[in-house]
Order: sequence, then C-alpha cells, then structure tokens
Amino acid sequence: MQTQFKLAIGCDLAGYDLKVEMLRRLRSKGYDVTDFGCDSSQAGEYPVAAQKVALAVRDGGYDRGILICGTGQGVAMAANKVKGTRAALCYTPFAALMAREHNDARILATGAWLTTADEFEQIVEIFLFGKYSGKHDHRLEMLARIEKGEMLD
Repeated sequence: MQTQFKLAIGCDLAGYDLKVEMLRRLRSKGYDVTDFGCDSSQAGEYPVAAQKVALAVRDGGYDRGILICGTGQGVAMAANKVKGTRAALCYTPFAALMAREHNDARILATGAWLTTADEFEQIVEIFLFGKYSGKHDHRLEMLARIEKGEMLD
C-alpha cells in the first residue's frame, strides 16, 4: 500500500488560509506537497490554480490534487474542464471515500467557508488512502465517452 504521496495543492484568495494550514499539516506528516498558488488572501483566481493542479495530476507528475476556494464549487468545475481529470467536491469524510472508491477521483476540492482545518485534514487522509473498487469501470468509461462528445444511450 502506498503510504507517501506526491501532492499538488492550489487555491484562490478565499481558500488561501486553509491551503497554508493544510500545507503545514501535510508537510509535517512527511508528504511531498507542491503549492500551485495562489500566494495571498488578497488576490488569486480559482481557474488558474485549478487548471495547474489538474494538469499536474493528469499528466502523471502527482498522485493526487487538492483544491480549495470559498465553496469548492469553482475549483471543482474548473478542474473538471481539464480533459482526463476527475475532481470531487467533498465536505465530509464519507463523500471523500466514495469519490475514491466509486469514481476514482484524483483531485479533491472543498470550500474554506464550509469546513474547518481539522475536518478537512480528516477528509484529505481518507481521500488519499481510499482505493478505487473497480466496480464502476463502466461508469468511468461513460464519462470518457462524454468527454469525447459522444451521446449516451
């Protein structure tokens, strides 16, 4: 079982403080975490960080991605625009577990206005160690078909 992960993390200005705290916590546990921005609570756009993290994870340089904005909605939507990625918006440990087990999501998104650092740390740990069950390959294939512009029956 993989116990160390190479992680990509990014945020917008609303997610900056939670990102900084998560960087501190994850690095203190020995995770290799690269910060893809933003760099302040005064300025930073969620599409920029989400695209950078999604590309880094999709292209194989990182095991998982973590994205934070005010609600998590914006970063999740932006990351999911990058072909070949699956970002999941999670506010609870159960949602994070299902995102991994059922959807094989590799990018975790959340909202800094909706979760505490302690809650999010637990969500991240569950997301990192959750395993894709393989039961839903046909649904992942359907998502790939949608990305190609195919109509589903």
